[in-house]
Amino acid sequence: MSKRAVLEVIALDTEDAIAAQAGGADRLELVTDMAADGLTPTVSTVTAIRAAVDISVRVMLRLSDGFAAGDVSQVARAARELRDAGAEEFVLGFLDTAGEVDLAAVERVAEELDGCRWTFHRAIDHASDRNALRKQLADLPGLDTYLTAGSAAGVDEGLPVLLAEAGRAGEPGYEQQLLVGGGLRLDHVPGLRAAGIDAFHIGGAARPDGWGAPVSAEAVGEWRRAVDEVRD
Repeated sequence: MSKRAVLEVIALDTEDAIAAQAGGADRLELVTDMAADGLTPTVSTVTAIRAAVDISVRVMLRLSDGFAAGDVSQVARAARELRDAGAEEFVLGFLDTAGEVDLAAVERVAEELDGCRWTFHRAIDHASDRNALRKQLADLPGLDTYLTAGSAAGVDEGLPVLLAEAGRAGEPGYEQQLLVGGGLRLDHVPGLRAAGIDAFHIGGAARPDGWGAPVSAEAVGEWRRAVDEVRD
């Protein structure tokens, strides 16, 4: 029997969270300010969403647009406050000006998470050497997922990378789950599933009326059916 694929949906508020769960999402990525590509939400939003749904919630740790960590102490403080409010899973990822992983910043925040599970987000798609990044992060506690399109330009361009990395699953630096997102379309799903990829991330695709409208349970349901379909 095939393992159920993970479907993660971006949520901005409780309305989104409830609709995503109703449509069959397994997990939420909770953010605010999509104009800045997703920043850390407020404690009150995290508390409200955790009370509204019973699926997993991964909370973004990112205080400004771009992939620089900025004031790492502020990021660590945000992580601590969110954990105190009940957050148990997180999303983060920092690069330096050369496009290399900002290991000191990532390690400092991971230390604050104290073993909580977390995703390294699409900063990997902007890294100067994604293989080196994976090797540097391989032993960090809690890191269990990479959110990636395989390319900064999106899944269309990144498909060869995604398929190659799926083929390396289990190698040092490649033990984490590949969560594919970033220009992902329904027609990408069969080929990715055939390659063994079993986790998918959607944002705009869950909102047929755009980011100004809430998540559509019907749209999420369509994705749920697509990622669950296993073809011989």
